[in-house]
Amino acid sequence: MPSRTRKFRGLRTHGRGIKAGRGAGKQGGRGNAGLHKYKFKSMLIYAPEHFGRHGFQRPAQVVAQPLSINVGELEAMRPVLKAAKAYTEKDGTAEADLARLGIGRLLGGGKPARTWRVFVAHASKHAREKVTVLDSSPIAVPP
Repeated sequence: MPSRTRKFRGLRTHGRGIKAGRGAGKQGGRGNAGLHKYKFKSMLIYAPEHFGRHGFQRPAQVVAQPLSINVGELEAMRPVLKAAKAYTEKDGTAEADLARLGIGRLLGGGKPARTWRVFVAHASKHAREKVTVLDSSPIAVPP
């Protein structure tokens, strides 16, 4: 018995009709082909937001990127804090005003070597558990 391919040798379409023998012929193309033409109604029903832009993206220069440090880096920042007159010690507790250095966020990575009171605009939950975080009003540092 000859194979189907051998049987249709010499016939142009091999018994499939004109378009069905080509790639993705009967299904009207592959993927999203025809969404602006013959599949337009189905696109309106099943994916009405497929085309066009949605939402917006703020420009990079407008988005605030506050500087941030971890709790474990506070000890290494002591010389910089002293130079900026943003560091004091009272009864074994170190006080730092990170706002004077332009640091706006305190994160909870690392372990503090001592007890800290930190003045900063924003602090994560883990940072608040490890140190005492106060609002960003400056501390009184003698000149």
